[in-house]
Amino acid sequence: MTDTPQQLADVLRPVKHVLLDFDGPVSSVFASLPAPEVARRLREGLLATGAQAPVEAEEESDPLALLRLISDARPDLTATADAALDELETEAVRVGRPTLGAESVLRASARSGRLVSVVSNNAGAAIEAYLTECGLSAFVAGIFGRAPGDPSSMKPNPRFLLEAMEALGTRPEHCIFIGDAARDVEAGEAVGIPTIGYANKSGKVAKLAAAGAVVIVGSMELIADALT
Repeated sequence: MTDTPQQLADVLRPVKHVLLDFDGPVSSVFASLPAPEVARRLREGLLATGAQAPVEAEEESDPLALLRLISDARPDLTATADAALDELETEAVRVGRPTLGAESVLRASARSGRLVSVVSNNAGAAIEAYLTECGLSAFVAGIFGRAPGDPSSMKPNPRFLLEAMEALGTRPEHCIFIGDAARDVEAGEAVGIPTIGYANKSGKVAKLAAAGAVVIVGSMELIADALT
């Protein structure tokens, strides 16, 4: 990756609160129930209720992007689509793949006296289900997921980060955000929270760097090591 363990340690030194994106840094949500399949089932679910996704959404394979498209074109379908996606995400996380090193980050944060919050575009119920089933709930101080029926709340909107800071009673300089997408970095920058980029796929290093990630790593284990 582009950055050294020392750079990572320097960035983490003043941190009291670790804010984690979910899909990527914690779990590969759609590893076993693929995103295109979830998107297809979301569209078919709408048809079953007598509604139909807008034409421009027919080829969208990203479920969260599909939710945005539906909400923009058919606001009347937003609540129905969001609730359906919530259920599909919860189904997906139950068979998803844990990210190597994610549990180590949670445990290292606890050992070093740092609080962890999950800040994600995924549904809060799905995140909670995953943490509970994996026995990790005790390591997470708060979950800040997609606002029900409001796709506009999703990152790069910094709303969840602001809510997390308010709940923790903290300031940006005491926080670090860890995300795997440019929108995570953009949300962090909007409220002054530095973001560590997790480049878990080829091509992400350049995108995360361009967005302004302060450090970029290819392994969550590196972050766990730096926290200790």
